[in-house]
Amino acid sequence: MASEANTVLIIEDDPRAVELVRLYLAHDGHRVLSAATGPEGLRQAREEQPDLIILDLMLPGLDGLEICRALRAESDVPIVMVTARVEEEDRLAGLELGADDYVTKPFSPRELAARVKAVLRRSRRDNSDSGGEDLTYGPIRASRRERTVYAGDTAVSLTPTEFRILALLLREPGRTFTREQIIDRVFGYDFEGFDRTVDAHISSLRRKLEAPLDKSRYIHTIYGVGYKFGSA
Repeated sequence: MASEANTVLIIEDDPRAVELVRLYLAHDGHRVLSAATGPEGLRQAREEQPDLIILDLMLPGLDGLEICRALRAESDVPIVMVTARVEEEDRLAGLELGADDYVTKPFSPRELAARVKAVLRRSRRDNSDSGGEDLTYGPIRASRRERTVYAGDTAVSLTPTEFRILALLLREPGRTFTREQIIDRVFGYDFEGFDRTVDAHISSLRRKLEAPLDKSRYIHTIYGVGYKFGSA
């Protein structure tokens, strides 16, 4: 059983999939809610304030990407996206909008329950991390205590995953981190994603930081190796 009860909202229109996932999550001690349409899922997400959302990409009324975009404008709730689409670009689209992880259909309910446990563990670690150090490089400032980021005088809204990546790079400007090192340091050993996941988060982070700074680039791609933070 889970050491701490959490509320998990499943937004999925396949009742059989919902019931299978519900059984595994309830076994882990979670309170489970469900919604079969996009609009109902968004309503419950706002009213119930769940600890994590399992979000299907293809939904009636409002698709998963639209829901993810709406939630990220107002919440940092962890999101695990479920998709039957096989194209990598479709899977990365959810990550770029702020999903924390994804699972492809058909999936094992046990695997999905393990992903939920891993994402909740990372979320709890983020919430309990009160390191308090301010990380600064040029016009970019990040406060770990307040979870705020500024590019010049502009506040930048980052997802929890984007914030973790930025903090990692800011701690050691000039150092090149491989994708594998970023996965290990940011996601943890339990993350079973793929290298392009890092690329998607970096792309989103870079876009958000560059917009207020007249396209000045501070996150650099070291081709064939990884990424580094710096002025050149």
